[in-house]
Amino acid sequence: MLNFEQKLDNYATLAVKIGVNIQPGQTLVLNAMIDSAELVQLIVRKAYEAGAKLVKVNYTDEAVSRMRYQYASDDSFLEAPTWYAGEMEELAESDAAFLTILSSSPDMLKGIDPERIANHQRSFGQAMSKYRQYQQSDKMSWNGIAFPSPDWAAKVFPETAPEEQVNRLWDAIFAAVRADQPDPIQAWNDHIEILQAKSDELNNKKYHSLQFIAPGTDLTIELPEGHIWAQAGSVNEQGVSFVANIPTEEVFTAPLKTGVNGTVKSTKPLSYGGNIIDRFSLTFENGRIVSYIAEEGQDTLDRLINMDEGSHYLGEVALVPFHSPISQSNILYYTTLFDENASCHLAIGSSYAFNIEGGKTMTSEQLADKGMNASITHVDFMMGSPEMDIFGVTQAGVKEQIFIKGDWVV
Repeated sequence: MLNFEQKLDNYATLAVKIGVNIQPGQTLVLNAMIDSAELVQLIVRKAYEAGAKLVKVNYTDEAVSRMRYQYASDDSFLEAPTWYAGEMEELAESDAAFLTILSSSPDMLKGIDPERIANHQRSFGQAMSKYRQYQQSDKMSWNGIAFPSPDWAAKVFPETAPEEQVNRLWDAIFAAVRADQPDPIQAWNDHIEILQAKSDELNNKKYHSLQFIAPGTDLTIELPEGHIWAQAGSVNEQGVSFVANIPTEEVFTAPLKTGVNGTVKSTKPLSYGGNIIDRFSLTFENGRIVSYIAEEGQDTLDRLINMDEGSHYLGEVALVPFHSPISQSNILYYTTLFDENASCHLAIGSSYAFNIEGGKTMTSEQLADKGMNASITHVDFMMGSPEMDIFGVTQAGVKEQIFIKGDWVV
């Protein structure tokens, strides 16, 4: 059995070699909360050992971020950070890789005026639109991992003694990302192969649409012509493989923007903008969200959906079996990075260009013509359950079952 230091070392190795897959002479941009400094330093060393030319670390502080929302002037949240966006674009254009370490509390901004949060998200999203296009067309390597802050650990394990909460969350993270295995690199290569096999099966089917049936959910999603099922393992513009999310258990594609009809009910809380949205449902007509209601976080959901015109539509449909390892852990993480890998999910907002044939080199107008959605946001929410049945409808109109009671048939 591996000790903590060995697991942490494996985790850092996975981030560098599987996640962003740093190449000799490449720059790594590392964004992290200040409480994750121990992991940051380990990743920095491993990146340089892998041949990185420069590792640029951008630290943020959760307490400082909250203070801004509490005390800064209203107009400061309307100013687009063009200076930051310009730097990120320049780095992406010079083939830098981007790694984000998530550790913030799901309730970080609880009690803050939601209008301030929404204004910041809108101005930031608008400024970062070009960078997001780069990211969603796989121009560069990018990855997200997690670090267990005390506030986050307390949210996940409220019944555990405070002094043990962080350790327990570490154990859960190590297991979910396979860092507790003697050869995590091989474990990940094997895992990606399995996910690719599922993607291949669905790509061979070329379904016209999908139907989701579960308590509170009766939703039909038409798929665009030439859609591609993908998994988190991808290849950037330079031909280098990378894995965008660690962990990952999904295969996913893009819906036809105007082809979503029916109602879907969430099955896990969504942490968005430092607040929780829970027990919510959305109703669609011709792709557009026409009504929605949440038992918790209605104002936050309202601001998410009204972020821009594209946030009234879906950009992703992802399939995850109920018996995935993260789901079977019975842990609610309150962060999408983990919870989306325990449940089938949909994303409000932009589509990934690589989910359509030839999409990586298409203009935004060409992507729109193919039925792909554009937005300054992309927010996944969980809607899968052990009671969900999923059907694929072929081009000939034949209905085939893909999931029975939350698990794969194919």
